[in-house]
Amino acid sequence: MTGNRQPTIKTVAARAGVGRTTVSRVINGSDLVSADARERVLAAIKELNYVPNSVARGLVTSRTDSVALVIPESESRLGAEPFFAALIRGVSAALAETGTQLQLTLVRDQLERDQLTASVATRRVDGVLLVSVHANDRLPGILEEMGLPTVLAGRRDEREGLSYVDSDNAGGAAAAVRHLLGRGRRRIATITGALDMDVGRSRLAGWRDAHREAGLRADESLAETGDFSEEGGRRAMRSLLERAPDLDAVFAASDLMAVGALAELRRQKRQVPGDVAVIGFEDSVLARHTDPPLTTVRQPVEEIGRTMARILTDITQHGAERQQVTLPTELVVRASS
Repeated sequence: MTGNRQPTIKTVAARAGVGRTTVSRVINGSDLVSADARERVLAAIKELNYVPNSVARGLVTSRTDSVALVIPESESRLGAEPFFAALIRGVSAALAETGTQLQLTLVRDQLERDQLTASVATRRVDGVLLVSVHANDRLPGILEEMGLPTVLAGRRDEREGLSYVDSDNAGGAAAAVRHLLGRGRRRIATITGALDMDVGRSRLAGWRDAHREAGLRADESLAETGDFSEEGGRRAMRSLLERAPDLDAVFAASDLMAVGALAELRRQKRQVPGDVAVIGFEDSVLARHTDPPLTTVRQPVEEIGRTMARILTDITQHGAERQQVTLPTELVVRASS
């Protein structure tokens, strides 16, 4: 150890080569630990002079049979994006089978973040499902340090240490662009998601990958950053048309941004798909009701929610170790491409 920094349950877990839940079970005298794992944990505790805190001691013994679904977004964003509604349905359905209560928590400012931290510290929930994680969000690290079981929707980056459930974002994006290339499109723009989120970076990587696979160079001037909102898609489409009026296709990293792109193309009297083909990502209910109906990459959002809830239940009720799951996506071809 360096300086005066005290070892944490995470430090002990890393030294022993086990998960934090296993360390907590050893601390609490649980029988759900192998003899080998118990010996390694006890050796790490002794070596590091680790003193368990009250949160670690309570990890196994103070069950509340409730979990928090934490969404660090505003009510307007929650209501506008079909992704959140589908995810909540999936989480609720899986938890209903276990009798676990769901607490929906929006974290919109520092006050609400502090309130959540206090709730976690006093063990008013058994675990957390965390959605819409940005790179600079300290919340996952805080939950990790507290030793609270946490499952993310998506990941922070490829080195993610927490449990998560994600879609094959890069593969889905690449399939969309391959489809456009197969239809003879060559000036294929993309409207990315927020690039401080792995989902935004991964879907941008898929756009690049498909070009590279085809022996083409992805024109970076045809990539415009969006924010997963309809208005963000509209603004990005406007910027793209200003600097690349000859573009003939656009892959938007969400259906909602694709809806905004379609509106801007219509305003500028561009025919879809005649002049510009458009593809979104998610296959939300919106995709079937645009004009023309939207080609999109289907991601199993409700299944993401169900899987997150099952993983968290496995951890909190059965002592399971970390799980990281990536679910497949599927291109759904409609009239917009």
